[in-house]
Amino acid sequence: MTRNLILGGLLSLVFVAAAVLSFAWTPGDVETLDIANRLKPPHAAHWLGTDHFGRDILSMLMVGARTSIAVALVAVGIGMGAGVPLGLAAAANRGGWLDELISRGGDLVFAFPSLVIAILITAIFGPGAINAIIAIGIFNIPVFARLSRGAALSLWAREFILAARVCGKSATRISAEHILPNIANLLIVQGTIQFSLGILAEAGLSYVGLGAQPPVPSWGRMLADAQTMVSLAPHVAIIPGLAIVFMVLGLNLLGDGLRDALDPRLKVVRA
Repeated sequence: MTRNLILGGLLSLVFVAAAVLSFAWTPGDVETLDIANRLKPPHAAHWLGTDHFGRDILSMLMVGARTSIAVALVAVGIGMGAGVPLGLAAAANRGGWLDELISRGGDLVFAFPSLVIAILITAIFGPGAINAIIAIGIFNIPVFARLSRGAALSLWAREFILAARVCGKSATRISAEHILPNIANLLIVQGTIQFSLGILAEAGLSYVGLGAQPPVPSWGRMLADAQTMVSLAPHVAIIPGLAIVFMVLGLNLLGDGLRDALDPRLKVVRA
């Protein structure tokens, strides 16, 4: 087990545990306003201080972690669930019309950043966490489609695939039984990377008012609310900012560690 895998796993586990714990317990009520104790620095009653409404920041972070993780996880699930079959289909039809259609469709999505897609979806359906999930998920689809297509293409000329074709297996069956298991490690690593990017994207969308809406706590919304009070209470902005940094750092380290652990070529180099 590599150092990156251990450190990344521990950092990610802390935030996941906090999110799960928030379903049963938080130090304070995130929907209760306490104006008399607004902008208090960290102290015994509020370990990370209070925000401009007097809400406990630690509680806000715990519930906000739940929001960010849920949005990013579902968005990655959408991207992987739709993108991987498309990529495998494109590789099986390499050089054909389906391959060209899927590849050009991915280029079209990449031409519009996820934030632009989110703005478009929000203009039609209104802001909210569901629309943020859709926007991030749509952007993830061509990412997984390209990865799975490229990885699958390198396998279609291998001897064990030729043997499967000689046995009369269809392209769909070969993709499911032989191609997908051999590229699963790449998909897992890419999934952790896209998960970290999903956390950033959700925070960015919430920051500009397109993500989770009040009273649902969100790390991006916490940063947006704190930007005018940095000089008065810097902890209100610093703490959620650090939460985003450490969460993304943990996921990136986890992705690097999984790549080192799952890639057989790296094991050969180390040996």
